[in-house]
Amino acid sequence: MSARSWNRDPKDSVELAGPPVFEEGQKVRSLRDVRNDGTYPGRPVGDIMINVGDVGYVKSIGTYLQMYYIYAVDFYERRIILGMRAKEMELVDGRCNDPQ
Repeated sequence: MSARSWNRDPKDSVELAGPPVFEEGQKVRSLRDVRNDGTYPGRPVGDIMINVGDVGYVKSIGTYLQMYYIYAVDFYERRIILGMRAKEMELVDGRCNDPQ
């Protein structure tokens, strides 16, 4: 592996400097197809896990590399939970779980 491949994208900011973009329980939509990068067991590398427009709910929020927020999103119709970054999703309904 070359030294260049270890460099972070200069366009990426340190997300942890601010609050998370999404909150637990919020309804989100995927902005892109997401393929298995080898971190999801039981599925071939390169297999499409979710498609553009698939909807899910943020279940929890973690961090990665002390730089990024990672959102565990439950794509209930596909019966799969994936870790996603904020730039890969958009908010569908921020108030969907509020009391009526």
